[in-house]
Order: sequence, then structure tokens, then C-alpha cells
Amino acid sequence: MTKTAFLFPGQGAQTVGMGAELAASLPAARALFDRAANILGYDLLQLCSVGPAEKLNSTVYSQPALFACSLAALEQLKQDSPDIVDGCAVTAGLSLGEYTALVFAGAMDFDAGLRLVQARGQAMQEASDAVSSGMVSILGMEREPIEALCTQSLEQGTRGEDVLQIANLLCPGNIVVSGSAAACERVAPLAEAAGAMKVIPLAVAGAFHTPIMQPAIERLKAALAEVDLQSPRIPVVSNVDARPHEDPDEIRDLLVQQVVNPVLWEASMRWLIDDFGMTNCYEIGPGRVLRGLLKRVARKLPCENISA
Repeated sequence: MTKTAFLFPGQGAQTVGMGAELAASLPAARALFDRAANILGYDLLQLCSVGPAEKLNSTVYSQPALFACSLAALEQLKQDSPDIVDGCAVTAGLSLGEYTALVFAGAMDFDAGLRLVQARGQAMQEASDAVSSGMVSILGMEREPIEALCTQSLEQGTRGEDVLQIANLLCPGNIVVSGSAAACERVAPLAEAAGAMKVIPLAVAGAFHTPIMQPAIERLKAALAEVDLQSPRIPVVSNVDARPHEDPDEIRDLLVQQVVNPVLWEASMRWLIDDFGMTNCYEIGPGRVLRGLLKRVARKLPCENISA
């Protein structure tokens, strides 16, 4: 039996030019961008189409942009292959992409989802601006050695002032740590000395998925309280525990926790494969990051990209 999954990308997948071709050729996609402009108060399509990149890459703008572009790409698939969309059995999204997945699964509508994503981006940007912080991708090492490196980096700093922890467990050999700027700077040479294949400081606003994002919590809670959240019509895998949830209150709580807890993407993919029995999937939205991560977990599992 075929069990198709839809996967939606998170922050970092954005590129200048995304969404432009879809909006020009597909009325349903253009309609989403028009709705987005009315809700956000600025021309999101213009920003996605021509940038500037510095503005598009800002957390405040990149999160609504990726949300809208991914759902615009979904409109293309609806037009070209409605049977695939109707037959999708489960969905997941990386960090921000979890909101896109919830909209696809009917837990909330586009307008509510976009307002939530806008509030989330603003709250996370403000928390980032308050503390000098960042994220570092470490390739070629596994969880326990990286946790030891985080401890070592913290021990070398000023006690009690630094934060550094695993933020994204993406796939075997691809883990992102997140924390205060000084701790991130210290961990890079430590990881290289420990044998990491590559160490890449990420171009992000701050330390997402750590306690540094705690100031964003209350604003996100307030925004979520305003949303009429429904039980999803298909399972939506949570980033926090790599499991689906049906109860709207549980989903709200997990979306809040997601901001300060690690993203369990590899565990989510393993649940989809081993427990749910996923047979194929579609990465829907900008970039091909999720397809690449999946290949490190299950090399032969089919994954097609529906680009924005």
C-alpha cells in the first residue's frame, strides 16, 4: 500500500526569485500572495521575487515568505496531480515548515497560519536582537561527541553567561548547535580538532531552538491562543517529539516548545519510515534540503521536489 508524505522546508531554504514563476503562471498561487500582502501589510511577492536578499533572509520576512511559497508550490501540485495531493497520508515540516504542514492538514487556514508565522518571526527576531548568538552546523560527527564539545566550549567561557546546545538533529552526521556568539566561536575549532568533516557557521539571526528564544514564548502563546486550531485530517509529525498529535491544545503547546527545544528531524523521518510505513514523499517548497537529509536516513526512498 502506498503511503505518501509531504515535507515542507524551514528557514534557510529561501532564495531571491522564489515564487515569481508560480505567481506569474498559476492564478491560485498569485491569489495566495495577494492574500499575504493584505495580511502582512507589504508586497511579499515583490520581496520574494527581487529581494533584496538581506531583507528576505531576515527572520521577520523569511518565515512568512517560505510559508507562502511552499503553499504556492502545493497549488501547482494540486493543479498538475490532484490525486497525489488527495492521497497524501501524512505530513511534516522542518521548524517553520511545521506550520505549513498544519495548514495543509487542515488544522488551520492560510490566513491564520500566516498571522502565526508573522508573529513567530517577529518574536524570534526580537529575542535574537537581545542577545548576540548564532548557530553552527557540524558535519561528520554524532550526537554524544557533539554534546561533549558543547560542554567543553561552555567550560572555556564565563560560567553561567553562555548557552550552547544541540538545536537540530537533521540526519546522521549532520547536527546543528546553537547558542551565544562566544560559545559558537569556541566550538568551531574544537569540532575541527575533534575530527569534524566540516564546521559551518550559519547565516541566521540568532540561537533558534535554545533557551535564548525564551522571550519569544509569551508572544507566540498569545498568537496561538487567537487561532481556532482543529484536529489535523492527517497526521502531522511534531518537531519536538517526532510523533503526531491530534489534540489542538497539545499541538499549541508543542508549537511553543518547538522554539526552545531541539528539532528532531532525523527521528521524525525514522518514525515516518519505520512506524508509519512511508513509501514515498514530496518536498514541497523552495530548495532541496529535506530531500538531501532524507537520503542520509533512507537512501533509496523516493522523494520528489515540487519547487517554488
